[in-house]
Amino acid sequence: MSVAAPFVHELDAEAGTTRRVLERVPDAGLDWRPHPKSMSLGQLALHVATLPRQGSEFFAGDTLDISAAAGGPPMPESRDAILQAYDAALDHARGFFTGLSDARAAGTWTLLSGERVLFAAPRAAVIRSFLFNHWYHHRGQLVVYLRLRDIPVPSVYGPTADENPFADA
Repeated sequence: MSVAAPFVHELDAEAGTTRRVLERVPDAGLDWRPHPKSMSLGQLALHVATLPRQGSEFFAGDTLDISAAAGGPPMPESRDAILQAYDAALDHARGFFTGLSDARAAGTWTLLSGERVLFAAPRAAVIRSFLFNHWYHHRGQLVVYLRLRDIPVPSVYGPTADENPFADA
């Protein structure tokens, strides 16, 4: 089995769960934020939707200079725009992982801030942290945003106060 095969499997396994969360994002109130320092609901949802693409684009190269990174995520126009971005991001990430050789996955990837090396690690290890763990972290934030907006929270890994996939139908 290739090093990247589990990444494809995990991406596909988590895709439906993430879609259920994104489908709950309302069109009204995309500009709402729980705190002035927080991303808006729409920005956070778009960030969750596009992380698979962003991560796979970052890891296609050997380095990323965060000093050259753009600001925060843009404001999406609608939930449909978020879901379209999500579908495109998943397709892009699947293509990246499918083509990721074992040698490339084991190769060093470096995070820079200008000329300063922040860290360097095997690409596969960074994919785990910067893409998947980061994705789940922000998906969890988005679930909290939904709860704060009194929007029913879908099951992620188990029951929520609004949904129990284990209950008898």
